[in-house]
Amino acid sequence: KYQPTFSAEDHAVCEQTMRRHKAPQNQVYRAKLALLLAEHPAVDNVTAGGRVGKHPNWVRYWRRIWTVEGFRLTDRGGQGRKPAFPPTAGRAGQGAGLRVADAA
Repeated sequence: KYQPTFSAEDHAVCEQTMRRHKAPQNQVYRAKLALLLAEHPAVDNVTAGGRVGKHPNWVRYWRRIWTVEGFRLTDRGGQGRKPAFPPTAGRAGQGAGLRVADAA
């Protein structure tokens, strides 16, 4: 259903990401998928997932993202739990397990 298209710049970003030794693995998998879909746009999700080593639903998800929102290898910001800093629990100076020194 979703048939993303990739520009030459997108292709270059994917190849560069795959060559980086310290690239995050999630981005490397996405780059592999993008290069596969650029070369074989009609491949089905099951076959693409098998070639990349991911579940077909993962392939379907990224196909939809790239078709609807445009190309990116990174996750959207704002996902996950927000950091609880500065600590608000407890009395002043003790939120992080710190003890206030006795004034002598």
